[in-house]
Order: sequence, then structure tokens, then C-alpha cells
Amino acid sequence: MSEINVFILSAGRRVELVQCFQHATRKLDVKSNIVAGDCSDTAPALYFADRTYKLPRINEDNYISSIIDACNQENISLIVPTIDTELLLLAKNKNYIEEKIKAKVMISDYKTVEICRNKINTQKFLEENNFGIPKMYTDEEVKNGDLQFPLFIKPKSGSSSINTFKVNNNEDLNIYKDVIEEPVVQDFMEGKEYTIDAFLDFDSNIITIVPRLRIATRSGEISKGKIVKDREIIDDVIKLMGVLKPIGHITVQLMKTKKGIEYIEINPRFGGGAPMSIKSGADSCENLFRLLMGEKLGYNENFKDDLTFLRYDSSICLNDDMELV
Repeated sequence: MSEINVFILSAGRRVELVQCFQHATRKLDVKSNIVAGDCSDTAPALYFADRTYKLPRINEDNYISSIIDACNQENISLIVPTIDTELLLLAKNKNYIEEKIKAKVMISDYKTVEICRNKINTQKFLEENNFGIPKMYTDEEVKNGDLQFPLFIKPKSGSSSINTFKVNNNEDLNIYKDVIEEPVVQDFMEGKEYTIDAFLDFDSNIITIVPRLRIATRSGEISKGKIVKDREIIDDVIKLMGVLKPIGHITVQLMKTKKGIEYIEINPRFGGGAPMSIKSGADSCENLFRLLMGEKLGYNENFKDDLTFLRYDSSICLNDDMELV
């Protein structure tokens, strides 16, 4: 493959992810353009990409056709989604997109994405496969008051910890139930929280599993984290990936509690903190390029342990013509 161009959808603030792909091209000496797509001209990542493409909003009818047009125009080899709201749509149209163009879509099959995007589906999948997860209460149990506080409430198809709350009593519960659309109520978890970056090839073979301790978060996204080569977590996530069989970069959240490992959610995409694992040596961007070049990758744990990452904001300045100043 003479040129491997990557199309990052809904690029938004994913400046670090754009830069990680660019770093991988330099390391491998690959001829490549990292193309950032977004519906907004003020998405910061656009100003760090090699090329940009204006996309419609995800809920517009021409979203998929616009992706196909972009791929044809930019000679794209790989499409990378970054936000939850586009995952089911891309999974549903994956085969159609790949038939129309030469690019691969880094998205798991529809059934897998359906499990991950719906909290009730996730709960059922984990319970049926004997993975730890806090008890989820039925509507009848909630109505009858068969509960033990504290509890945790969240939306069935939520993202970025929006509308997620600790519930200390019935009064809180009634308030949050009115606020949250399609609420899910479960036991409150206590312990150390981890995000795990998993990477699997296009045949669902596991390549890397990297646990990160969540030291601090902001708006549901990690702001301070530490790479921790925790054997128990790695082995449990390997089992989970073996059953779920996703592809590409997967972000798993779990907690180590007194009961053991209990899962919070599974996101079949790059998480905001993925560059931490990438920079520790588990380079999903490099791995994607190698796969597209036809290389066969094996499982490895060649990432550095005990690294602490601190994330911060930075600013860019645009003139009236929306050009960098």
C-alpha cells in the first residue's frame, strides 16, 4: 500500500489522537495524511491534522454518504470513529461503506456495539458470561423500594458520565429519575477505578491490554492517570475480549472493589485518555498502520509500567478567515 490515509471522524478536541497517528507515520516512514472531519469549523483537532473535511451532523441523512465522498476524495484507507453517538450508525453501515470504498472502518460488528452502547445490554452480557458487575435493579424493585442505599443512577445509553449520580436516599432517587431519560439504577461501587485500553486486530485477536489507574477526571474523562501493569485486571480483560470479540481500540472501565473486579462500561472506540497508553508503548495507531501494511501482530505487554500522565488544556488562535495565527 503506497499511501495510508486515516480519516478521524468527529475529531473535536482529539488533538492528541491526531498527533499520535502523525507520530506513527513518522516512526514507520509511512506516506500518509491524517484527515480530521467534523461538523464544526472550530473543532481544535482540525488545525493539527494534515487535511480537513467538513461533515454534516451525525443525525443528518447524508452523514454516511458524506463519509464515503470524503474517503473517495482523500483516498482514505482507515476510518476512525471517536464518539459514542456515531458508533451504532457506523456499525450498521460498515459493510455498505467498505463495499463502496477501499477503506476499512475501525468499528466492531453491530451486535457487539449494541451490547456496549446500551447499559442494560452490557449488564446482561457481563452477567451471562460470569463477569463481575454491580447489581442492576428492575423497575419493579425500584417501584417497590426493594433497595439498599447508596445507589448509582445513569442513563441507559449515556456517555462521558453525563447525568450520572450517587443516590443516597429515596428523595434523591425520585429527583434523579425525573431528570434522567431511561434511567438505570444499580448498586454504588467503591474502590479504585481503572480504564483499560485494549487493542485487537481486524480478526479480534488481542494485541495489547493496558490498565490505567484513574487518579482524577474532568467531565467524565481522565485528567490524571497512571499506567499499572495489574496482572489480575489484564487477565480478566483478556477473558472479556475473548468473549466479546470486538475489533480495534476498545476502552473498558472497571473498579477493583472488596468483591473483586466489577465492570462499569465498555466503549468500542478510542477513549480520551488513549494517548496515555499509546505513549507508554502500546501504540494502537502504529499497530493499525502495521495491520494495514499486511503485518501479522502478536500479543505483547511491551509497554512501560508505573508512568503517570497529567493532561492539560492548550489554546489556539484563529483570525477572521478561520486560519491559525
